[in-house]
Amino acid sequence: MESNEPGLQESPIRYAGFWMRFWAYLLDLIVVGSIERLLINPFFRALDISLSEFNMFAPISIASAVIFYLYFVLMTKYFRQTLGKMVFGLKVIDLKNDEMSWGTIIYREWIGRFISATVIIGYIIVAFLPKKQGLHDIFTDTTVIHVER
Repeated sequence: MESNEPGLQESPIRYAGFWMRFWAYLLDLIVVGSIERLLINPFFRALDISLSEFNMFAPISIASAVIFYLYFVLMTKYFRQTLGKMVFGLKVIDLKNDEMSWGTIIYREWIGRFISATVIIGYIIVAFLPKKQGLHDIFTDTTVIHVER
C-alpha cells in the first residue's frame, strides 16, 4: 500500500499475536470488573438484591454479562479498540471493509467471543494463524493489528 504523498510508503500491517491480545484482554477484564463493582454492586445493594448467588440466571450474573458484552461491543464499534487494546497499541480491523458494521461487531464481540471462550482453542489458534485470528475473527473476517504510534 502506498501513501498519497510521493516518496512515502505506509508501514506493512503488523498483526497482533496471542500474548499482546491476551494482556489487553486481561486489562479489559479488570476494567469490566471495576465497572461492575462501581455501578452494579451498589445498585443491587440498594435494592437488596443478592450479590452472592452465582447461577447463570441470577440477576448479578445477567447484569455482569450485559456489562461485559456492552463494553466490548460499544468500545469496538466507536473506537475499534477497548481500553486494553488502547494501552497495548492494538486495534480491530475488518479485512474486507473500511467500516465495521453493527452486525460484524455484534457477531464478533458477542456470539463469536462466546463461542471462542466456550471452545478454548478458539483463542489459542491466534498463535498459529498467519493473520493472528481467533475463531471469532475468522467468523467475521476481522483481526487485531498493532497501531502505529
